Amino acid sequence: MLLHYEEVTTEVSHWQLAEGLRTQMDLRADGDPEPLPTSGQNMLRFSSLKLGRLYRCFKFLLVVGLSVVLLMNTHSLLASFQRNELADRRFINLNKCPACFGTSWCRKFMNGQVTFETWGRLRFLDFFNVKNVYFAQYGEPREGTRRIVLKRLGSNQELADIDQKICKRATGRPRCDLIQAMYKTEFARLNGDVRLLTPDVVEGWSDLVHCPSQRLLDRVVRRYAETKDSGSFLLKNLKDTERMQLLMTLAFNPEPLVLQSFPSDEGWPFAKYLGACGRMVAVNYVGEELWSFYGAPWGKRVDLARQLMDIAEQLTNNDFDFALYLLDVSFDNFAVGPRDGKVIIVDAENVIVADKRLIRQNKPENYDVWYESHFEDCDREACLSFSKDILCSRVTVDHNYYAICQNLLSRYAKWRGTTGGLLHDPPADVAREGRLEALLDECTNPKKRYGRFRAAKELREFLTQLSEVAR
Repeated sequence: MLLHYEEVTTEVSHWQLAEGLRTQMDLRADGDPEPLPTSGQNMLRFSSLKLGRLYRCFKFLLVVGLSVVLLMNTHSLLASFQRNELADRRFINLNKCPACFGTSWCRKFMNGQVTFETWGRLRFLDFFNVKNVYFAQYGEPREGTRRIVLKRLGSNQELADIDQKICKRATGRPRCDLIQAMYKTEFARLNGDVRLLTPDVVEGWSDLVHCPSQRLLDRVVRRYAETKDSGSFLLKNLKDTERMQLLMTLAFNPEPLVLQSFPSDEGWPFAKYLGACGRMVAVNYVGEELWSFYGAPWGKRVDLARQLMDIAEQLTNNDFDFALYLLDVSFDNFAVGPRDGKVIIVDAENVIVADKRLIRQNKPENYDVWYESHFEDCDREACLSFSKDILCSRVTVDHNYYAICQNLLSRYAKWRGTTGGLLHDPPADVAREGRLEALLDECTNPKKRYGRFRAAKELREFLTQLSEVAR
C-alpha cells in the first residue's frame, strides 16, 4: 500500500511540475517576468523525485532478486515439474515408518495417482508454507480427478523434534536409527498381548485424550482407518506397526483420529479423512476458507453464522453423549463448500472429547452445575479462555458457544487486522432493532447468570429467521 501511494504521489507531482512549466512559458510569452520558485516548491520537487527514484530502484532490485532466485533454482524448478515427488518414499517420509501416520494410501501415492498442483511443485516456496499444507489432485480411472488436501500434521521443526524425542527415549542420543528406536519406546509398549487401549496408558498425550474414557478409546481403535482389519475395538487385532502408527498419531497430532472417529459420512462437521502414506495425510478438499466470506453479502454471512452456531450445538449436545470442545477457533480453521455452502471444520488438531456418560458415572465435584466460560477481551487474534480440566468434569458447558461468538461472529472477533466478526455492518433495519447486537454481546460476554446458554439458543433462532428473510 505504501509503494502504491508513493507511485501516485510521484505521478501527480510530475504532472504538477509540467503544468507549472507550461504556465511559466505562457507568462514569458506575454512579456511578464518569470516567477522564482519558492523553497516549498523546491522541496516538493526534490521529495517527489527522490521518492520516485527510490520506488523505481526498489522495483528493479525486486525483479533482479527474483531473477537470481529463479536462475539459481532453474535445475530444481525443471526437475520439480518433471517428476512427481509424492511418489518419492523419502519426500513423504515413508522411510520413517512405523514412526509415521499410516500406509493405507501408499499404493495411490506410488502409482502416481496423487500429484501436487502447480505451485505445490515449487520446493523453494516451502519456506512460506510453515504448516506444511498442500493442495493436490487425486485421480481414479473411472471417476476422474478431484482436488484434495495433503498435510504433514506439523512444521518441519515439530517433525524433527518428535524424531529427536524418539531417539532420546530409546538411545539417549538425539540421532539414531528411527525404525529400530520405535521398538524401544512407549509406542511399542502395547504389544500383541494387550487386549485394549486403556485410558491409563494414553491420558494426557494430546487434547483428544486429555480425559479419555474407555468408550472413546474403543471408538478410536474400532474406526482406525490405517489397517485392513478395521471394525474391531480389540487392540490385539492390529499389527505391531499399525499399533505404533496409531499411538504415534495420537501423541503427535490426533487430527486424523478425530476425523476417523467422528466422520463426515455420519453427519459430523469435519473434513473427510482419505488416507495416509508415511508422514503425509490426505483429506477431502472442502472449499474456500471462512475468511474469504468476510466481505460476502449479508444474507450469505447470516447463513454461515447460523451454521456455525449449529456446529457449536451439535458438538456440545448430541445423541452419543460425547462433547467435542474446540480449543482453536479461527477463520482459517473452517471452510465453506462451493456447491452446498456447508461450513466444515478443516483443522481438528485441538479438540477435547469429554464423555458425558463417564462424568455422570464418576460424579466429580460440581459435575452437574452448569459451567460458564469466562470472557477475556485480549488484544491477540483467536483468543480464548478455558480450563481443560473443567471441560472434562462438567456435563453442561457453554464453551463452544463462547468460542464461536467471540472469535467469529461478534464485535470482539479479531482477525488479520480487522474487527467486527462475520456479522459486521448489518442492514439498517437489523442494526436499528438492536436485537442481534444484544444477543451477540450476551453470547460473548454475558451479564446475566447462564445468560450465554439462553443467548446462544435465541441467537440460533434469530439467525434462522434472518436467513429466511434474506433468501
